[in-house]
Amino acid sequence: MEKILDLISKEVKAAFAAAGYSEELGRVTISNRPDLCEYQCNGAMAGAKQYKKAPIIIANEVAEQLAGSKVFSQADAVAPGFLNLKLTESFLAEYVRGMRDCEKFGLEEPERKETIVIDYGGPNVAKPLHVGHLRSAIIGESVKRIARYMGHKVIGDIHLGDWGLQMGLIMTELQERQPELVYFDETYTGEYPKEAPFTISQLEEIYPTASGKSKADPAYKEKAMEATYKLQSGVRGYRALWEQIIAVSVSDLKKNYANLNVSFDLWKGESDVHDIIPGMVDYMKKNGYAHESEGALVVDVKEETDTKEIPPCMILKSDGASLYNTTDLATIMDRMEQIGPDEIIYVVDKRQELYFEQVFRCARKTELVLPETKLKFLGFGTMNGKDGKPFKTREGGVMRLEHLLRDINEEMYEKISENASMTEEEARATAKQVALAAVKYGDLSNQASKDYIFDIEKFSSFEGDTGPYILYTIVRIKSILAKYKEQGGDAEGAALREAGSVSEKELTMELTGFNAMIEAAFAETAPHKVCAYIYDLANAFNHFYHETKILTEENAEKKEGWIALLVLTRDVLETCIDLLGFSAPERM
Repeated sequence: MEKILDLISKEVKAAFAAAGYSEELGRVTISNRPDLCEYQCNGAMAGAKQYKKAPIIIANEVAEQLAGSKVFSQADAVAPGFLNLKLTESFLAEYVRGMRDCEKFGLEEPERKETIVIDYGGPNVAKPLHVGHLRSAIIGESVKRIARYMGHKVIGDIHLGDWGLQMGLIMTELQERQPELVYFDETYTGEYPKEAPFTISQLEEIYPTASGKSKADPAYKEKAMEATYKLQSGVRGYRALWEQIIAVSVSDLKKNYANLNVSFDLWKGESDVHDIIPGMVDYMKKNGYAHESEGALVVDVKEETDTKEIPPCMILKSDGASLYNTTDLATIMDRMEQIGPDEIIYVVDKRQELYFEQVFRCARKTELVLPETKLKFLGFGTMNGKDGKPFKTREGGVMRLEHLLRDINEEMYEKISENASMTEEEARATAKQVALAAVKYGDLSNQASKDYIFDIEKFSSFEGDTGPYILYTIVRIKSILAKYKEQGGDAEGAALREAGSVSEKELTMELTGFNAMIEAAFAETAPHKVCAYIYDLANAFNHFYHETKILTEENAEKKEGWIALLVLTRDVLETCIDLLGFSAPERM
């Protein structure tokens, strides 16, 4: 189904051609003066020089061609040469009927379906998720859902930090506390216990303790580096203990991500590419891509057109150890071999832009990717407190994600439980849904690259540009449809009719922008465009609702038409919030 702007432009282009002008002048845009018209065309202004005519003359000639158009109820030439356009109610009604009757509201499938890998999440195992992990998870999940909705094959990968010195630190601390553990007996040949010798809570306390000791005690750090070496060299007990750490950590991570309604198709980490790094390094050496510099192995990635210094991409340190660059490049190589993606999108802190510029250039220079493979850096800004600084706990520490969500759930429960007709169980479930909408919409309504203030008081408001306002609008529509059903009406089978009022037409027109918005949100990896669209759609609905006595309307056909419009509005809104990663309750 063609986008409405394309259909409108097609009509105006034909009018320009019929009047003797280039049809390319007939491009239509949404009006920047909605008080005067709905759409506008400025083609006559652009054509004045080309055709050596006053733009108002061209505009008048085109307006004459549009007289009697089935698309436009108004096509006026306005000095100095604008075309002001309004749509007929019949054309609008026909268009939204098409949306209702088509899968995905008429969104056109891409000409070529791509395979896209989205790298988001990126937590380290054995550490709790904190607020610093929030944006990557929320933005990445929405980008994944939008790309899938467009029709592409999308694979989300968490990319765990599960292989470095932190593993050796944990193991060293465990050995100090429980030296009798069988994992540290290198003569042991039996099976290792199935139960881990620690809980997630103990694990989360062990790492910072070990990290602190290693900074104060060189001998302790040396032991941790030796444990890391044993793990990476494949010493049996250390590998078995590492598997226990991963199992306990991933189980906890899955629970916490589930609370955010975030999921991954792959749970891969740095460890998954450890064994292919030597082959990748040999390949880079043999083909002359990598060379030694001050003992380290590097690939030069600077280009003649650079206006700023781009340092070489280090592949191995002088002691032969690998780095994040090494595992990220090996991960790209692995993804190309195992998945063959057309595009890889990295959803990470924008402060890592230079790092990813080095990695992407290195991947291209060393031909780890095909020339046409797209590598995209989607950098996000910082989530700040009301003081404008990175969000912290009241005590000044980094807040755990589960504590943040718990606090917001409680705050929302206090509001929801004021509804005396709800049981505590329903109020708790509803509060959780609304709290998630508050957090996700509060984040996603900002352009990803921008810093934003995390203001839960504002985000949890049921008024203004917030998630709860969007949910309240959906619940209001559901309530009307439920009452219509109680009156004996068939909401799902109701027929859409021509708009009979200004507010009804404005709501209908907002609905017609859905397909263009989705395409733009995908092309620009911009979930904030979905938020802006549903906020406008919710406002248009509420304006219509306050002006229209829907359920008490005596004209059955008129009422049915309104109900059909509400069904489509509900469906579009619920589709959009699913793309943002949250859902609406039945009542609030």
